[in-house]
Amino acid sequence: MGCGKKGDFKGNSCVCEVVRAIKDIQDNAEDVCECPSNCFLEPLGHISPGKKKHRHPDTRVFVLKTADGSPFHAFFTGNECACVSIFFRVEDIFDNCCAVLRVLEPVNRIPGPDNDRTVDLAKNCCIDLEKVCKVDYFRATDSCITVDLSCFCAVQCIDDVFLGICED
Repeated sequence: MGCGKKGDFKGNSCVCEVVRAIKDIQDNAEDVCECPSNCFLEPLGHISPGKKKHRHPDTRVFVLKTADGSPFHAFFTGNECACVSIFFRVEDIFDNCCAVLRVLEPVNRIPGPDNDRTVDLAKNCCIDLEKVCKVDYFRATDSCITVDLSCFCAVQCIDDVFLGICED
């Protein structure tokens, strides 16, 4: 049961519905006067519309929040840091409220010959929220996690980006 609900909770989870909508928008990717980070904005590419995009977005990046308001995190395979991320792409939804999420690598652009660096979000076994602001863009990883979306209290959409997920 999500958000500390007790007893037999029979209602749908709003997090389930939002992530389901993100999946539908991603599947139909091709000027709305709404909150610019509203997860329901269509088509894909309307979140953070001021950013210049080189390719049409194929992913809506989002963060899930637990009952205490902290960001949900997952591990990904890498070699530069503790390899923890709070950023996800929905890959599939099944059994009404379960989802397969791809863990996205948070990346920071830095000056110099080695221009990209994974942002190490972990500090003392917790997510360092100050480091979240240092994330410039995302890379797809091969790490996926299956979650019960009814266990989360909030979903926040971050950006629409091109990750080349479906390209060969």
